[in-house]
Amino acid sequence: MDGVIPFPDEFAERYRAKGYWRDEPLRTVFRDSCGRFADRTALIDVDRTVTFRELDLRSTNLALNLLDLGIKPRDRLVVQMPNAIEFGYLHLALQKIGAIPVLALPPHRFREISFFVATSDAVATITPDAHREFSFTEMVKRIRHGAPSLKYGIVMGRAPEGFVSLADLIDRPAKRPETDLDRIVIDPVDPALFLLSGGTTGIPKLIPRTHNDYAYNSRMASSVCGIDQGSVLLDVLPIGHNLPLACPGLQGFLMAGAATVLHTAAGPEDVFPLIERHEVTHIHAVPALLIRWTESKLAEQHDLTSVRVIQSGGQRLQPEVRRRTASVFRNVIVQENFGMAEGLLMFVRLDDPPDVRMETVGRKICTDDEILLLDEDDQPVPFGEVGELCCRGPYTLRGYYKAPEHNARAFTTDGFYRSGDLLRQHPSGNYMVEGRKKDLINRGAEKISAEEIEELILRHPAVENVACVPMPDPVLGEKNCACVVLRQGQTLDLSHLVAFLDPFELAKYKYPERIERFESLPLSNFGKVSKKDLVAIVIERMGQPV
Repeated sequence: MDGVIPFPDEFAERYRAKGYWRDEPLRTVFRDSCGRFADRTALIDVDRTVTFRELDLRSTNLALNLLDLGIKPRDRLVVQMPNAIEFGYLHLALQKIGAIPVLALPPHRFREISFFVATSDAVATITPDAHREFSFTEMVKRIRHGAPSLKYGIVMGRAPEGFVSLADLIDRPAKRPETDLDRIVIDPVDPALFLLSGGTTGIPKLIPRTHNDYAYNSRMASSVCGIDQGSVLLDVLPIGHNLPLACPGLQGFLMAGAATVLHTAAGPEDVFPLIERHEVTHIHAVPALLIRWTESKLAEQHDLTSVRVIQSGGQRLQPEVRRRTASVFRNVIVQENFGMAEGLLMFVRLDDPPDVRMETVGRKICTDDEILLLDEDDQPVPFGEVGELCCRGPYTLRGYYKAPEHNARAFTTDGFYRSGDLLRQHPSGNYMVEGRKKDLINRGAEKISAEEIEELILRHPAVENVACVPMPDPVLGEKNCACVVLRQGQTLDLSHLVAFLDPFELAKYKYPERIERFESLPLSNFGKVSKKDLVAIVIERMGQPV
């Protein structure tokens, strides 16, 4: 496909020979699961339960109606769906056609969605009708004016004139025979879907994930997470993310014949009753959510003992948050994983020693995940030293879609993806995240790892959450500003924070030299703390122009 950079032949041959790539499209993977586990529960949302047989039948009907509408193999569709059973129908239906979703996120608006449509030449958008005060259908109308490829607006909810109802496509008996799907040939090296890059600046790039690599992604993630047919996943992170969709996520649980609970609200008042009602065993989370859950007194009112594994991803989980989580979810192993929509996944293993689970983000899941930690001259750093993570392997992309200039910067000449993450290897062989290449505060040429200081500040009893960001300084260039969210009724000033840090005996240049208080820290569309926004707020508060 034009704009997609393929895996070099020698690597593709190796991945096939070793059984990583099975040369079967995702539709075959899902069909096998739906056949093997037909009577088991596949999906649950607010008030509905769907078996694997029902999932297969309804997604087939939807696929046939999408064909009838005019959706063809290799067509791209920008999908902006909430965590609901309809997403499951749609995901399988598009794979049955060989059409390719571009998975957008609920907060995306005109700027992002119009970019995704234009870049992918999308023929359709699939969105809710509205959320609160925002009309997705009005947004799509505006996008249509500048997007000649965009033919269809498919809507979950009320479909105004000129739009197509998703519910109707799911429920209306198809006129076409199922054999129309059987005649479609899908190349397993084609993209099965496009994910979005996780950069906090600019509009995300499109990441092609092939049928071969994405099936392997979910199989291998499932293999290290303790999943069996009795497992139940709670998916409250936006389903367009790689983690809740495929690491192992919805895909991995479908492949294992296990159930997934889909829900759009992530507050403790929603999550805790769902855990108790459905005896949830696995949860995907990000540190900000874990902080919110562990601070809630509602935990005392619900039975949370079914939860065995909480996977934390997206950003480094501080040891203090890990300890709090284990005290609330008493039977849980907090399994940190480090990964990227671009490919490479690392998982702490469930049987790793406690100190390794506490300190590291895990290790690779495939022998042929190739990992380099490079210095600023692209030379490997000595064992135990910090370097930029660069990687390639059987499920790591070889290039962003239609982005040749960016690809020239984002990859080494021999195809290693430059992640921008700073890691070092732990004596156990696992890895430790030391921040991002751009998440360093440069104080007079002395580099400060923001995450190092954040982990220490988070131990202060008054602090609920913290992010350290650079603030401008006319002499040193940058200084460290601590942006803190305090627990209810607590106070903290800079002098007391400095006094708290003194016993840790760290270099004085690392100390925060300003403290700013927030009710909550701003988040990016990917659910991570948006340090770009924090820097702008701090500068504004300092009375300097942004």
